[in-house]
This record gives sequence, structure tokens and C-alpha cells, in this order.
Amino acid sequence: MADRKYELVIFGATGFTGQFVAEEVARIAEEENVTWAVAGRNERKLKAILENVEKNTGKSVQNVGIVIADVEDQYSLNEMAKVSRVVLNCVGPYRFFGEAVVKACVENGASHVDISGEPQFLERMQLDYNIAAQENNVYVVGACGFDSIPADMGTVFLENEFNGQVNSVETYLDIQASKGFHGHYATWQSAIYGFACAKELKPLRKKLFPTRLPELRPRLRFRGTVHDNPIVKSWCLPFPGSDRSVVMRSQRYFLETEKKRPVQMTAYVQCASFLATILTVLSAAVFGILASFGLGRKLLETYPKLFSFGVFDHKGPSKEQMDETSFSLTLAGKGWEDKMSEPTDVYVDDPTKQMVARVSGPEPGYVATPIFMVQSALVVLREAGKLPLGGGVYAPGAAFAKTTLIERLTRRGITFEIL
Repeated sequence: MADRKYELVIFGATGFTGQFVAEEVARIAEEENVTWAVAGRNERKLKAILENVEKNTGKSVQNVGIVIADVEDQYSLNEMAKVSRVVLNCVGPYRFFGEAVVKACVENGASHVDISGEPQFLERMQLDYNIAAQENNVYVVGACGFDSIPADMGTVFLENEFNGQVNSVETYLDIQASKGFHGHYATWQSAIYGFACAKELKPLRKKLFPTRLPELRPRLRFRGTVHDNPIVKSWCLPFPGSDRSVVMRSQRYFLETEKKRPVQMTAYVQCASFLATILTVLSAAVFGILASFGLGRKLLETYPKLFSFGVFDHKGPSKEQMDETSFSLTLAGKGWEDKMSEPTDVYVDDPTKQMVARVSGPEPGYVATPIFMVQSALVVLREAGKLPLGGGVYAPGAAFAKTTLIERLTRRGITFEIL
């Protein structure tokens, strides 16, 4: 791949998230000495995006390339992949538009990172393209955004600091938004079809993982749907995102390649009050009912602002709203001082050691996510010797555990700390 014209190509740069990814690349391009391009189907819009990037960052875009590629034109995707070392794919929902880009990258020798939070897409790409990616020595790393870098790399960080055997990790997401939390329609649409097609996961996982993970003891107990959590001192609900599925893919990889005892993991989200918790449960119930049939999904897609109570729309958050939003993910780990020799060993005693880590940063969807994505792409570009040998399709923790990703993120304003 050394003779490729561009080291990084942002596909979907004219999209809502893609524009912020382009700005993040512009900020680090000179320091990292990378050649890069924006890609999409409309040249006029791509030029307009570059003008905005220059205006918003103060960085010159004179040498930034423009690549014309359409997600519905496989030939154009192939041509894009041929001039790229790493494609940063920002075109979602990925269940509709992602596979064609992965296919083009794998078949034409380009690595691929995305910011998908869709377990069905992520796991199907591993099932269908892992062998081909290994044969072509390229890396496909999904979930390189807010879903699910904090949870997956946070678990890696906690295990590295634990100095013992981690049995379980519980994560607690807290989003602080003084102007109210807002998201873009594409995220809302991904959530609709992720819920609607959740039944696809069980048969998919039987094919992808024919051997079950070992039954670990003692088991991590589920705290309940609504509970007042003593660790973070707030009301909490199960977090419905992709974090757990992504973390467990990494844990399975560590078991298979390093014979490391898997960590059990459960994800929760914090709520501001008991009333907010109940309202969230009720709105989630309405969302779940509507997403389960065609007409309901049509209503959710047509009226996102109504059914999300003002959280999601086609405009996305304003700069002021993003500036006033931040996230923290608390990871509570339990385990023992000493490691046993076999990954399936059963511990007689309950965990005797605890450690709490936290990953925190700016607005998660459109400020932190571009940072996560761009630094992940740079690691793929620069640190092939520290990635799993020979290429393949991976979750972030599996791909980046031995790299400098956490150090890179820290320099870009993402905090990893032990409390």
C-alpha cells in the first residue's frame, strides 16, 4: 500500500458526522504528515466542505484531494479504495450502506475504519470478510467512534492497570448537556433498524462464534432494569447500545489468541433523577413497539423530533449545544490480586479487589467521535507491527490493545484515569 495516493480518505465527508471528521483530520494532518482526501458523490459539495474545513480550523486544504465515489456504484468504491491506505467510512446507517465499502476496501487492499454502533453489521462483517481481509493483509476495524472506543479501550485500560485478574466490568454512561442533548437523524435511523432487526443477532452469532465462551464463576449479576446504583450514586438503566457486544468480541479474541480469561461485562446508562428514569423507560417502550412493525418504523423515521422528544432531528446539534455537552464513562471492575493459570478456572471466593476507571471527554457524537475515528485510522496507518498479525476484521480493543491509541487519545483531550 506504500504507493497509494492518499493515506487517509474520508468517505461521506459531506454528511453531518463526516464534516467533523474532515475538520479533525485537517487539525492533525501537518503534525502527522499525512496525505488525505475527502470522498463522496457530489464534487461541488465536497469543495464546499473543504472551504468550511479551512474556515473552521484555520488549516490550509490546498493539497487535499477530492475523490468521487457513490455508495451505490461499486466501481467507484473500488477506485476509491485503490488510491487509499485507510478509508474512514462515515456513511450510515451501515446496515444499508456499509458492506459495499468494506467489500471494496478488502478486495482492493485498503484498510477500513467506521463508527458503526450496529452489532448486526459489525458481526456480519467479521463473519463474511475476516478471512478475505487476512488474505489481503488489510484491517477492518468497526465501532471506532463513541460506540465503542470508550467502553472497549476503557476495559483494556482497566485491565492493564488492575495488576491481577479482572472478573467483571460494569460501565455507567453519563452525558452532561446543559443545553440539552441532541443527535442527528442518521443515529436515530440506525437505532430504529438496530432494534427492529435484533432477532438477526442470535443466528448470526451461532455462525460467527460456534463455540460458546466458558461459563465463568462467579457470574456477574444483572442489577435490574431500573435501579439506584451505589457506585455512581444515580438511577440507572441498561444501556441499549453496542458496547457490550463490542467488548465481548474483543474478550473472545484475547481468549483465543492469548488464552486470557474473558472479562464479564454489563453496560448501564445514568439518569438525572427517578422521574427522568421512568420517562426514559416509557419513551423506550413506545419506541420499541413502533420499531417492531413497518408502519411504526415509518412514523419514527418521518417524525424523529416528535418521537424522540426533541432529541433527534435532521439538523443535528448546534455548535453551542455541542460546546456545552460532555460525557464520562465509569468502569467498575472487580476481581482478584492473583491470576489463575487457565482461562476457565473457577474462583471459589468472591472478588476481593475492586478498581474504578473513567473515560471522559467532550460531546460524544460529533466532537469525541471524530477524535476516536481519526486516531484509530492513524494507528492502523502507523502501527501495523502492533496490530494483530496479518490483517482481519476486529473490534477496537482486539485491534488496538498493544498500540499507542490511548496515549494518542489523551493528547487529543480524552481522559483515561483510575479513580
